[in-house]
Amino acid sequence: MDVKKAKNLIKKEEGPKLDFKRTIDVQYESGRKELAKDICAIANSRGGRGYLIIGVEDKTKRIVGIEDTDLQEEQIQQIVSMRCDPPIPISLEFINIADKKIAVITIYVGSQKPYQLRENGAFYVRRGSTTDTMRKQELISALQENMELNIETCPIINSDINLIDEKLVKRYFNFQGIEIDESNKLPLLTSSSIIYKESEAQDYCLTLGGALVFCKNNNILLPHNMIKLINKLDNGFDEVYIIKGDLLDMLDGFERVLSMLLPKNYPINAVCEVIKDVILYRDYTIYYREIEVSLNYNNISIISPGIMVQEKELREINFTRRNMWIYEKLVVLDEKGRFAKSGKGFSKVKRAFKGHGKVIFINSLENNIFKVIFPGVYRFVD
Repeated sequence: MDVKKAKNLIKKEEGPKLDFKRTIDVQYESGRKELAKDICAIANSRGGRGYLIIGVEDKTKRIVGIEDTDLQEEQIQQIVSMRCDPPIPISLEFINIADKKIAVITIYVGSQKPYQLRENGAFYVRRGSTTDTMRKQELISALQENMELNIETCPIINSDINLIDEKLVKRYFNFQGIEIDESNKLPLLTSSSIIYKESEAQDYCLTLGGALVFCKNNNILLPHNMIKLINKLDNGFDEVYIIKGDLLDMLDGFERVLSMLLPKNYPINAVCEVIKDVILYRDYTIYYREIEVSLNYNNISIISPGIMVQEKELREINFTRRNMWIYEKLVVLDEKGRFAKSGKGFSKVKRAFKGHGKVIFINSLENNIFKVIFPGVYRFVD
């Protein structure tokens, strides 16, 4: 890292990927613990590379510097490798600014998140400029993103497999060239992770993905699986629609309701393109929020539980690392071919509103939601 980049970092405020320390004494156990904890938190936080800068006051940004003997790269690497599981990729550089030496620890983007401290087993993350333990939903999302946990195949304890829609199951297996009947039904459903059985002594139960894709009455088990649409286009009162069912039924139901409520010249297909992706890629581990849609005269908004998984900026979002089990099932089952066309969808959405206003995409880490705001209906009224 050169001096110019270091100065630019110092000008920035502390955040999930940037932390300043006036000093840190790794000769003592307390200092080693603090260093490992902070590096772990930065590594687990979303974004690109992170930086821990030592020798700079966090509030004033005053450069106080460090002594030559304060830190050594071999020592820092050893602290991280011994205390963090798995070891976090880092590097240490010393930079001279205004006749003072500062230390910059670069925390690289690793492929083995989430990281934890060996000592207490805790997972840490940055919330703004502070370090905190990861919450359950954050830990689940981190595991999902790195393919260490497939939430769709997790069992729903005490669920009734009789809720499965036989027609959907037959359609799915027929597409694979498999004839399903009573003799092979349970083995096929189990091997495909639609249902689950831990032992002979226990009954079969549905998996999360099995309930979402193959059960029309899954709201009995998953009340958060719904689209709540609030129509505020008519003056005087809000009209609320609750759209439930298996995921394909939800998409079909949403398209019908939207076609009924919006003007014919409004780009309804673009809104449906977004809701299709939201249904597919929302975070189904968030059990306390549903998909929310609001129709206003000035704008139309869609709020999805969980941020969208992305590689870089929100120019094009990489959805490929969440709910792949569900994706494969919907590609097969959707006779309209909507899910087979996934990819680059947001570019199409923007083009659909060209000349009528801007479509805004918001990935909110703080609120753990993904939000899309479309131009209002008034732009399409003659």
